[in-house]
Amino acid sequence: MQAFQLPKDFLFGTATAALQIEGGDRNNSWFRWCEQGHIKDGSHCILADDHWNRVAEDIDLMKKLNHQVYRMGLEWSRIEPRKGQFSTDALAHYRKEIELLVKNDIKPLVTLHHFSNPLWLEDQGGWLSEEVVGLFERFTEVVVNHLGDLVSEWITINEPNVYLAMGYVTGEWPPGEKNIMHYFKGAKYMIFSHIKAYQKIHTIRQDRGFKDTLVGVANHMRVFDPQHGTAREKLSCYLYDLLFQDLFIAGMVAGRLIPPVGTGYPLGKGYYMDFFGLNYYTRDIISATWNPAALFGKIEVKKGVPTNDLGWEIYPEGIYRISKQYYERFRVPIFITENGICDKHDRLRARYIYDHLYQIKRLIDEGVDVQRYYHWTLMDNFEWIEGLSGRFGLIEVDFDTQERKIRKSGEFYAAMSKNKGVSRDMIKKYLADSGT
Repeated sequence: MQAFQLPKDFLFGTATAALQIEGGDRNNSWFRWCEQGHIKDGSHCILADDHWNRVAEDIDLMKKLNHQVYRMGLEWSRIEPRKGQFSTDALAHYRKEIELLVKNDIKPLVTLHHFSNPLWLEDQGGWLSEEVVGLFERFTEVVVNHLGDLVSEWITINEPNVYLAMGYVTGEWPPGEKNIMHYFKGAKYMIFSHIKAYQKIHTIRQDRGFKDTLVGVANHMRVFDPQHGTAREKLSCYLYDLLFQDLFIAGMVAGRLIPPVGTGYPLGKGYYMDFFGLNYYTRDIISATWNPAALFGKIEVKKGVPTNDLGWEIYPEGIYRISKQYYERFRVPIFITENGICDKHDRLRARYIYDHLYQIKRLIDEGVDVQRYYHWTLMDNFEWIEGLSGRFGLIEVDFDTQERKIRKSGEFYAAMSKNKGVSRDMIKKYLADSGT
């Protein structure tokens, strides 16, 4: 393990989602999903971290962690609680939160959609509704008109592939369907929605004289590697990459639809990305199935490798491989918009952070323009189907008392953020007993 230095202008922060930390909202698709008993550990999103009432406290913690940037989400169901009716109180709340971030020299990157829908939208078909593109564009317009003087950087949609796969293929997330054609239909509408939102954000801010607008998507990317290197496994890897990842990249970057989503450029050929947002956690090993006619192989975890609490392989080189691939393809700045580990006892997190930032150092040394790292996540939260037991936070949270405590890995991250790198003293203090 060696010391390394990142550029002085490299930015550190964390990422969160509104539904996962705010608590108190009963008007969204995940509240209903919890009420129906679908959460693995039996917990609920209704309180989460009570961040809605603890914004100032949590921003103080960001300062202690030496954040320069923070990726935050807005809850659509709070802002538009009923179709066509917008809450001035909710918009004022988010404005106050963003003003406090700015006052503390923490630059906000705001996400418009992060897995959660208002119930009125969910009940009319969610992202399969023919109206959803126009509805999301209107929501975007209202938000940017209210907050666009404070916020220059936006993510339209978080991980569209994960949202659709979990909601319409595996059925583990709301709305709980298992229909691959609905996955593709939703992909088309999410692609269109991103393009419309991208254009809307740029138009509104340009008309108001701003020239610093950046808009992108938080893309969930995985490495798919064949287990034995057979032709069938390589074909399966190609198909997983195409249908889980590349059809979204092609659509949301260039406006090009890939079959079976569609063909051509229905909204016009363009370039709808100002940075490449990369959410990276793990890789999948693909093995051939017993059925010779099957195109898709079985997803497995490589035997004998270190894993997190959820059984995901810890594979730092993946962040290097994916960043290198997409930088060579698009030549735009890369923001690591999520990267983190579920590690309840905080045994692996500091080393995980070190190993992934070391790969980012490699990338920068090779000329890849990686500019930011948003760790997932600030504090333990409601981790979707895993519930409150999925612990990803730099800050440990007691959900009964709402007490927050910075973990040792959080102290390491704060030192790394302050020093823009890792010194030998930091390795000795924080990593001597770590392992992966």
